[in-house]
Amino acid sequence: MADPTDLVYQQIKRTGTEVTYDAIDSDWGNQFQNDGRMFIHVVNATGHDATVTIETPNTVDGLAIADREVVVTSAEDRRIGPFPPNIYNDANRLVQVSYTVEDVGMTIALLRL
Repeated sequence: MADPTDLVYQQIKRTGTEVTYDAIDSDWGNQFQNDGRMFIHVVNATGHDATVTIETPNTVDGLAIADREVVVTSAEDRRIGPFPPNIYNDANRLVQVSYTVEDVGMTIALLRL
């Protein structure tokens, strides 16, 4: 089984940040290091609605926390986050993201406040 594709954050700056986007990894998902100041910007140009799932591997009082699912409709975009580490980080301080669409036409950027 392959690993999810790592996302590298882009720092938001007062002088402005020219954001670059990567194709999503619809096969294995994406992952990123999280310090609680991260958010993702997902752009859907696929022609189909898509669901972005952000895993929540932790528990509260022994109960699983439901994964966060965000619908990104066709030709729209969503800014999702920030991600509190105690809810979204796995044991390696990574957040795991998966998608319901193919790579073509869906892009993502990881931004840090």
